Amino acid sequence: MMNTVKGFLSSVMDIAMAIIPLIVVLGVIFGDAIPFVGFDVVDNISMLISQLGNSGLIGVITLGILYGLFRR
Repeated sequence: MMNTVKGFLSSVMDIAMAIIPLIVVLGVIFGDAIPFVGFDVVDNISMLISQLGNSGLIGVITLGILYGLFRR
């Protein structure tokens, strides 16, 4: 059961790691007017990085966890 859940989550992460850079590139090219996304991706990423930077140690720990997840 756990292997099935792990496999599913791994597949979802693989798909997300392929789609996120594509959406970022489209956001840089077209701005916030990407019709199928509905939000400004570059602005959201900038805001996330800013919030992590303002969080101090908690931000560093969160960044380490995210890095570990994306590295798999």
